[in-house]
Amino acid sequence: MRISTVIALLLSVSALHAEFFSSDASEQKVKCVYSGTDGQCVEPILKSENELVITVTGLGVAPSVTSSPAQAYALAKRAAMVDGYRLIAERIKGVQVEGQDSIKNMMLQQSSTKTSVEALVRGAKINNTTFKEGLCEVEMEIALSYSRVLH
Repeated sequence: MRISTVIALLLSVSALHAEFFSSDASEQKVKCVYSGTDGQCVEPILKSENELVITVTGLGVAPSVTSSPAQAYALAKRAAMVDGYRLIAERIKGVQVEGQDSIKNMMLQQSSTKTSVEALVRGAKINNTTFKEGLCEVEMEIALSYSRVLH
């Protein structure tokens, strides 16, 4: 059953690349590099003359029990920022996926999947913050350049 997990992961990774890196390429900012004539978006290559910009939207929910609306907003915003950092780390470093299936009598008994990411995110900036009905959305962006990666 691990084969089905690997196939699903490969399909989702190609969909993620198409979604996350889709945009026009410019001289200073590269968001997508196209391979050949098939038009498929592949992971961009960071070159010395380009800057790679990654934009994410982190989500955070306000706790149901808080002492004030300001505390609910602050906690939801912090959760959204942490989610944004996680999304940036996933796009830069990738996600490690471990899966395990238990089969008995040709039937799936139990299936578990564990994901993890480990990265240092430095220099991300917040572009926009919205808070509505207990949900905070934080739009974050990080610009990667050849000189920043080497230093």
